Amino acid sequence: MSSATLPASATGDAHFSASDILTAVPLLPRNAVLAVLHAYRATISHAYGDVCKYYPSCSAYAVGAVQQHGAVKGAALAAARIARCHPWAQGGIDDVRPREGFRHHLTPHGFVVPPRKD
Repeated sequence: MSSATLPASATGDAHFSASDILTAVPLLPRNAVLAVLHAYRATISHAYGDVCKYYPSCSAYAVGAVQQHGAVKGAALAAARIARCHPWAQGGIDDVRPREGFRHHLTPHGFVVPPRKD
């Protein structure tokens, strides 16, 4: 998941530190799904090339949806986006709506980490 292929809103400059382990446990499902999306984007997505009618691509949309809304709701939003992507779709810009009160930080690779308290 190169930061060059993700929208700027899906990356950040936060870093994970060992002192954040306990507060990061609830973020494990979200980051596990992001790791799967990372693997997909690094392998399968490159085989298809740039064929998406929407910006960001469906896989980049899925990354943003999981980051903002969590593993379950993010997966549902990504599935709805994929369902909208068909040969007769108009396409265009379709960003993930930011979650109100999103309190986590993002790493340069798009993983979600707890906010730092220092």
